[in-house]
Amino acid sequence: MKKKIIIPHLKVVEQPKKSLKNHILNITHIIIFCVCASLFGIAAGLFDSFIIKTVMLVTDIRVKYPFYFIPFLPLAGLLIYFVFDRFCKENTGSMPLDFSDEKDKKLKIKLRLVPFVTFGTWLTQLCGGSAGTENAVVQAGGTVGSLVSRRLNLKNKNTDKILTITGISAALGGLLGTPIASVFFAVEVISPGYIEVSALLPALIGAVCSEVVSDNITGIEKFTFINEQLPEINVYFIVILCASAILFGIFGGMFTFFYKKTKKLLTSFFPNPYIRIFSVGAVLSISSLFLYSGRYSGTGINIVNVIFNGGESYYWDFIIIFVFSVLTASAGYQGGVFIPLFAIGASLGAAIGTVFNVPAVMFAALGYAAVFGAATNTLLAPIFIGAEIFGYKYIPYFFAVCIISYTFNGGDSIYTARSKMTSPQIMIIKK
Repeated sequence: MKKKIIIPHLKVVEQPKKSLKNHILNITHIIIFCVCASLFGIAAGLFDSFIIKTVMLVTDIRVKYPFYFIPFLPLAGLLIYFVFDRFCKENTGSMPLDFSDEKDKKLKIKLRLVPFVTFGTWLTQLCGGSAGTENAVVQAGGTVGSLVSRRLNLKNKNTDKILTITGISAALGGLLGTPIASVFFAVEVISPGYIEVSALLPALIGAVCSEVVSDNITGIEKFTFINEQLPEINVYFIVILCASAILFGIFGGMFTFFYKKTKKLLTSFFPNPYIRIFSVGAVLSISSLFLYSGRYSGTGINIVNVIFNGGESYYWDFIIIFVFSVLTASAGYQGGVFIPLFAIGASLGAAIGTVFNVPAVMFAALGYAAVFGAATNTLLAPIFIGAEIFGYKYIPYFFAVCIISYTFNGGDSIYTARSKMTSPQIMIIKK
């Protein structure tokens, strides 16, 4: 009697027969995707500019009158949760980005979430919550991509995934000003474990169009810092570089771990979500006012600007931003985590550089990218974030540091779909 040999995650893929008809059909689909990408990019660039300008407006108001707005963070939390509980019960979490695939391969992203996420982001920023701004634009980009794919009804099983990737890439391209990194982030999050090559061209077109609209038409300037000086390479520098990369990975993994663990603990201690978000908001508002009158409120971009523009930074900046961001996100406040992760990484890198007498600005740049990659469990995206923001001259350093930090991040992600696979996937191509 013969024994059956079972290979885990065996996937048999039959290649489509090569024919002129299929080739023309594929080219037609590519053209449709690229046209959609251009339209996505224009719309995303305008929406990105709207979000950035309004967030800047409410941030300026809070910075000017911190004692008038930060104390109301608990009440803002109550209003945010009430709105989500009343109008979108299926998603009242702090990061309503559903990147997980269902068995029909459709991403369940609801268009009606976008205005509520935007409203929640404004309130969170106005009252001093430590959160980013990307959730609203990424939610919009992914939603539009998913909805358009269903309306097109093309005979391409990957249409939904391709256009969702394109929408998210376009949304981030105009927000961050890093089109290449935006493409790889969308691909890595939506297609964990492999690269959806067919999505790369439309995603890049969408991201570039979005950046052009956001930068040149509306006049929004993104954060960039080009440092032309290269460090002196020696054994001491390499040891500190590798040790820092490991630390970046551990910190990024810790952010994900504590975010998920804190969310569970808060839910168990405060079963009533209104009491939960109010209590955390009260702790955050008091702490924010006590610690330098709101220095650690908002996105954290102020800390990033201080580090790279020669302002006064402190060794403990990364710890306080870490704690405040975890509490803000896990309690249910809106906005995102991108910029707080950038601020955590930059302040940690700057502290390492100062303590160990290595270029603090360079290590801040490396931490800026690597901690983000470790927390989101992405590899290519943080490498290109570093290159596009700080200069391609440093890409070998970003490449090495991001690989090391990715290796030591623990394999988890703030986005569930990006958790590393626990068993091998084997793909057999059958002709």
